Amino acid sequence: MDKLKMQTVDGVQDNISRIAGLFPECITEVNNQMGGVKRAVDFDKLRQLLSSEIVEGNEERYQFTWPDKRKAILAANAPISATLRPCPEESVNFDTTQNLYIEGDNLDVLKCLKETYLHKVKMIYIDPPYNTGNDFVYEDDFAESASEYLANSGQFDEQGNRLVTNTESNGRFHTDWLNMIYPRLKVARDLLSEDGVIFISIDDHEVENLRKVCDEVFGECNFIATLVWERAFSPKNDAKYISNSHDYILMYTKDAEKFVIGRLERTAEANARYSNPDNDPRGVWMSSDISVKTYNASCDYPIITPSGKVVEPPAGRCWRLSKNAFFERLQDNRIWFGPKGDNTPRMKRFLSELKFEGMAPTSILFYKDVGHSQEGAQEVVSLFGDKGVFDGPKPVRLLERLITLANLKEDSIVLDFFSGSATTAHAVMKKNAEKAKHSRFIMVQLPEEVSDKKKDQGYKNICEIGKERIRRAGAKIKADSPLTTQHLDTGFRVLKLDSSNMKEVFYSPKETAQQDLFALVDNVKDDRTSEDLLFQVMLELGATLDSKIEESEVDGKTIFNVADGYLVACFDQEVSDEVVTAIAKMQPTYAVLRDTSLVDDATATNFEQIFKTYAPNTTTKIL
Repeated sequence: MDKLKMQTVDGVQDNISRIAGLFPECITEVNNQMGGVKRAVDFDKLRQLLSSEIVEGNEERYQFTWPDKRKAILAANAPISATLRPCPEESVNFDTTQNLYIEGDNLDVLKCLKETYLHKVKMIYIDPPYNTGNDFVYEDDFAESASEYLANSGQFDEQGNRLVTNTESNGRFHTDWLNMIYPRLKVARDLLSEDGVIFISIDDHEVENLRKVCDEVFGECNFIATLVWERAFSPKNDAKYISNSHDYILMYTKDAEKFVIGRLERTAEANARYSNPDNDPRGVWMSSDISVKTYNASCDYPIITPSGKVVEPPAGRCWRLSKNAFFERLQDNRIWFGPKGDNTPRMKRFLSELKFEGMAPTSILFYKDVGHSQEGAQEVVSLFGDKGVFDGPKPVRLLERLITLANLKEDSIVLDFFSGSATTAHAVMKKNAEKAKHSRFIMVQLPEEVSDKKKDQGYKNICEIGKERIRRAGAKIKADSPLTTQHLDTGFRVLKLDSSNMKEVFYSPKETAQQDLFALVDNVKDDRTSEDLLFQVMLELGATLDSKIEESEVDGKTIFNVADGYLVACFDQEVSDEVVTAIAKMQPTYAVLRDTSLVDDATATNFEQIFKTYAPNTTTKIL
């Protein structure tokens, strides 16, 4: 049996393997920190292979950088020994739901999800800290002191005096924020499906930097739009300069060639622009100008109207159509001269012949269409009984619009790793109810403590608010439409980020002293349950965390069946031949047991033969 890794993938070594597949001659060996040998990339040779000219030394090039950017890149790739522990008591419909609520630092959570959810997420929406000076910014391991920052960024003059006086607006504050957001977006990109899309809310403080980061992470060619959300419906008269009424939402795809945007439903106002004054059998139409600015002599000709009037193109313009093309459309009754037949000709465009269904979305999100910030706050208040338990929630209608643009499929996954008050989860459930779909959500939130005022209302951290909002929103959606929401999934599995279930000896057995071996016969931490082990194994072997889990008992031992036989596991001690045989007869893709679980040497000897007999195609693993 093979031993499970029980830690996230090493992004650096994974990238090296990919490069080795394309350019094996660029792979070399170097000494690691432990004195051993590891693979590395000869970047000089790689640069030469990727250049049509001789490469000598460093060349000036266009780039976006900041102090500690290299450390931010390393932070995205570095493996972690962490796991996600199930918490059924805080969940809703734990056994049947396909939704997830995960508590913990989102960078580590994303790394935990990476292998299992690689290329599976259709839509990501995040509302990260805006970096206004008052909001929370994650402090990752590569943070540096103010003095270190100033030294690294060269913000001293020749006499050793600082060149800037406001570190929050001049450099360091941006650096901290960029070091926070960069590795999270790097990992998040890997989760997106090939036709996936990400939306990121931001304001003026970091929109320019965020755009540059996203161009680097997702590719400039995959930029779709900068959406402008009208978040306020009235000016603030106490504004010092301009009353800011908008936020931005950056929209990027994984691959713009494969992404198809969702279009908006046609409104009565839009349809009212179409009519049929000449009773054309093809239905309602609207007319468009047939003159253009780009002059072409072949398209400059007189047109005689039905009334006999001669019409020339406007000065400096010509007709959009050649003479032959014009007369073809005239014969097909696609030219309109007005009710009296003496107007300048216009082209008839029929509603039934539009190239796309629905309406093209615009880059401006008006509050009348998607809600404003006060509407978001009012929605939370209405759910929590006149209590302002969360500051600055986005309105549900805004997230519904983004879900429409994302063009979700029947069972798409929507991820929000700055979940906050869980507006995204609320919107997904509401959209599922309206469209009879089964999209799933994954919410990720750091259990950040709330203010004393919020604690007085009964909530210790943001996660407690988010989970309660999902419970109440789900109940309200079902109560409002009881006949159509009977099968609506309003539940969620709660998982909490924690250190690995395995003792340190599991990861570094060579470093364990011989006198300690007897105390470490069992490599699983004492406070961890079989369910804890199961979910870490699910992450390791690619079983999604919403998978159906069935329990059975054989010879007094609990057997877990995940995703209808994809994974079958037993983590009890003293497992007999009877239990091993029962697992093998289920013929799972993977079978997993603990390293010390077999009852005796005879069972260990029979183990492989049992699986050869009943499940020759099953991959067996131990932990």
